[in-house]
Amino acid sequence: MSRVSLEGQVAVVTGAARGVGELLARKLSARGAKVALVGLEADELKQVSERLHSESDHWYADVTDHEAMARVAAEVKRRFGKVDIVVANAGVANGGPFADSDPVAWRRVIEVNLIGSAVTARAFLPVLRESRGYLLQIASLAAITPAPMMSAYCASKSGVEAYAHSLRAEVGHQGVRVGVAYLSWTDTDMVRGADQDDVMRELRQRLPWPSNKTYPLGPAIDRIVAGIERRSSHVYAQWWLRGMQGIRGYLPAVIGVVGQREMRRFAPRLEGVSKGLVGAGGAADEEGRQRARS
Repeated sequence: MSRVSLEGQVAVVTGAARGVGELLARKLSARGAKVALVGLEADELKQVSERLHSESDHWYADVTDHEAMARVAAEVKRRFGKVDIVVANAGVANGGPFADSDPVAWRRVIEVNLIGSAVTARAFLPVLRESRGYLLQIASLAAITPAPMMSAYCASKSGVEAYAHSLRAEVGHQGVRVGVAYLSWTDTDMVRGADQDDVMRELRQRLPWPSNKTYPLGPAIDRIVAGIERRSSHVYAQWWLRGMQGIRGYLPAVIGVVGQREMRRFAPRLEGVSKGLVGAGGAADEEGRQRARS
């Protein structure tokens, strides 16, 4: 499909304070899009907004909060007059064996990554119908292949992939296009946070090439921006992820065998694996929930 110019388009990016969301906002802005930043880190969002090249604004909201996101959607529409693009990017992660995981952190990964994505879409679909716009759901390699020590994250990203495919079929006749973006391990606060745990880092390094590498953020975002310009159904942030689609049916069996071997190897060290949300984004999510409870 030919590319659509982003000049004058209005793009909403959730989880925009750092990582994928921040750089995506910057690159969309550099191409002339007006950008609405949404997230839990008000000061960081303000700083990102002030550095953008084009008109922008920021909103503090928890993507799992229906009322807050509906309010944001209405305010973004009033502020910019329309919404052409929504990127459901907000996400958190935790690690460790499922049986020993913190049930609150495990549930929160599902709530933010899966439920939060659905809440985001529900809030913005009315304005996307008006503009015949585009919703891009950020998924992951974790949607394609399961992995031990990542049960919540894999479940959430498999869920958003399936949900986005279903939504595409529902809203396509209304002029709304829906895409899914896949990223492997990319240099973000989330991945760096996971790597602070020795077991998680070593397990990842033992994955087969090319899934054992950490990839630079810039080229990944360039691919995502190109996918947005094309209103693509599938966007691959690393070149080799497209090929994984053809073999994904075999992966659970392979991972089952290899994963058991690796879990036996690391069994004496598993008790010390961190059980909470990882990285600066995880810390911001916890702070936001504490603020909401107080």
